[in-house]
Formats: sequence, structure tokens, C-alpha cells
Amino acid sequence: MTRVGFYVVQAAQPGERLHVAARLADKAFAQGHRIYVNATDREQALQLDELLWSFRPASFLPHDLIDERDDAPITVGWGQEPDDHNDLLINLQLEIPRFFSRFNRVCEVVTQDPDSLKALRASWSFYRERGYALEKHDL
Repeated sequence: MTRVGFYVVQAAQPGERLHVAARLADKAFAQGHRIYVNATDREQALQLDELLWSFRPASFLPHDLIDERDDAPITVGWGQEPDDHNDLLINLQLEIPRFFSRFNRVCEVVTQDPDSLKALRASWSFYRERGYALEKHDL
């Protein structure tokens, strides 16, 4: 069954979600995971694309946008069905994607802005009511 982790950031700035996603992707990539990042829209996906190129000064995280398809270990989409990913989902949308259950693990990023808090509290309830293993990580 899918494990779900909520990564709670004590900040409300919009860009914070992207930085947390990059940190999570960096750590997961170092552990050998294949990652699908579900951005809110194409604009956010492009911002994350730029961040992943420069996230670590010594290297970049190998990734592609979903419409580029080069079979990289990290793919960034914005709501599309991830064809060949089922390991780790980093969800930046405020809704639970319909394809979440195909993943071994889901990471939900929580910031302190009112929209994020409201949506992700509802997501916590959704997952809990269906019996998913939940974890909370304060960052």
C-alpha cells in the first residue's frame, strides 16, 4: 500500500514549495528512486526545471519535463498520467492526483499559506479515512 508523507514547512512563500520539492528529489535520487513531480501547471514545472539544473552547485539533478521524455530518473509533469513512474510521487498540486495510488510513496508539501493548509488538511483526512500509512515531517 502507498505510504504518504506530509512535509510541513514553516513558511508561506510560494517558492518554498519548489525548494522543498527539489530537496526531496535530491535526497530520493541519491537513494536510487525514480521520481515523478506533479507541479500545479506548466509554468511551475518550468520553474522547477530551472531549479533542478542549479539546485546543487557541483551538479544537477537529471530530469525531464513530461513532454520531453528522455527517460530521466526525475520527470516533472503538471497533471498528466505518468506513464512509466510508480516509485515516488512529489505532489505540488493542492488536489490529490487520481493516479497517486500507483506509487509506492507520495510526498505532499505543506506550506503555511491558507489555501495550502486547507487543501492539505483535507488530503490528510482523505488518505487517513482510506487506511493509508501517514507520516508527518516538520522541516
